[in-house]
Amino acid sequence: MLDAHAARSSDFADAIAMAESFALGESDPVQALDSALASAATAEHVFISLSHERARREAQASAARWKAGQPLSRLDGVPVAWKDLFDVAGSVTSAAAAVRLDVSPALLDATAVALLSRSGLVCLGKANLSEFAYSGLGLNPHFGTPTNPHGLDQPRVAGGSSSGSAVAVAAGVVPIAMGTDTAGSIRIPAAFNGLVGFRSSCKRYSRDGVFPLARTLDSIGPLTRSVRDVLAIDDILRARSQPTSLLARSLAGQRFWVDEAVMLDPRTEPAVRDNLMRCVAMLKDAGASLDVRPSPAFQATLTLIEQHGWLGSAEAFALHQPLLDSPAAQQLDPRVRRRLEAARHFPASQLIHLCNERERLQQQLTDELDGAFLITPSVAHVAPPLAPLEADDELFARTNLATLRLTMPGSLLNLPGVSLPSGRDASGLPTALLISAPAGEDTRLLRAALAVEAVLGGL
Repeated sequence: MLDAHAARSSDFADAIAMAESFALGESDPVQALDSALASAATAEHVFISLSHERARREAQASAARWKAGQPLSRLDGVPVAWKDLFDVAGSVTSAAAAVRLDVSPALLDATAVALLSRSGLVCLGKANLSEFAYSGLGLNPHFGTPTNPHGLDQPRVAGGSSSGSAVAVAAGVVPIAMGTDTAGSIRIPAAFNGLVGFRSSCKRYSRDGVFPLARTLDSIGPLTRSVRDVLAIDDILRARSQPTSLLARSLAGQRFWVDEAVMLDPRTEPAVRDNLMRCVAMLKDAGASLDVRPSPAFQATLTLIEQHGWLGSAEAFALHQPLLDSPAAQQLDPRVRRRLEAARHFPASQLIHLCNERERLQQQLTDELDGAFLITPSVAHVAPPLAPLEADDELFARTNLATLRLTMPGSLLNLPGVSLPSGRDASGLPTALLISAPAGEDTRLLRAALAVEAVLGGL
């Protein structure tokens, strides 16, 4: 039985607050682990595997360090979940695919796993996802589909592909979960679950030991309850010797560009639009400079993807072609298999055109922004009901594309992006805004996101 004073993840505002309770002796990492394991056991379809022995070892070592006043980092002892694309030594990296259940366990931790472990974070286990990370909705027929904790009227999708990672945080199992993002797989589940999600520039963090989807576009990052938690994780993954300040700066004079064309698009639900514009008004009241008009580069990127296809689909097919050409392809989720097969005859000329336009539009957007940050909705709609998507493959395909539509341009242009909660609709479902910056400007973006979050007051 759990101690009545066990440190539940949901008892704390975020991971920093949990660690502060360790420092004050109000709780300890072993209690936090006990609670996380108990919560994980009742979180249906959220985890593929749990690292009981390793987590216990790590939590006990962390508790001893806090007792001695020698934590390894400001997140020492905090439990973290890993999307099951990250290698964890001794665990099978399934990529949520039944066809991979017989592969050998990983011999080593992925670089990101090792860095967080060396900083004292406790590896709780491996979170569920869309098979091979190839969907923005998070359905999985092999391991079950995690459902959105905010879907009180009916089961709703968690968003994908980092579905289990998002629900692990939103349901209070852990305060931090690590995900990957190729076309929106961190930003979308963060938006649907009312979380903070950070898509880093592709080369900001090491992807060694992370099962790929499209190497040109893959990125890793955390799903959290606060931007300050993202900054703390960023410090660890960047191996900074001095922790970044977690104090929010003033927004006075900071420039933001809101893409008006996206806001006026009828595909953007009224609640998403209205909540975002209310946030924009709050930023303006805080002294920020807001420019509300269409972004030519962002709009051109949307058009490019709609007319010429998705660069990641060609890369994903190339990666999985040996499997698709084998009898084992029958074991795949039919929805994922169809998406992969759709790129089998992707023309080389089309691929080259996409790559060339990608470089041109990256530069165009950088020039247009001229130091401003781009604001769009993270997703144009709230989390859709699950049952109709499971029953209708055509509806699934249409909804999946609609869900990915506003995050795909950021991935193609390698824009770091932070998804922040912007409010809720009439049914209590979360909406979100996405703040993006040119490739490589992650640090500047995170500082701005911290300031924006402080103004919005944790919507």
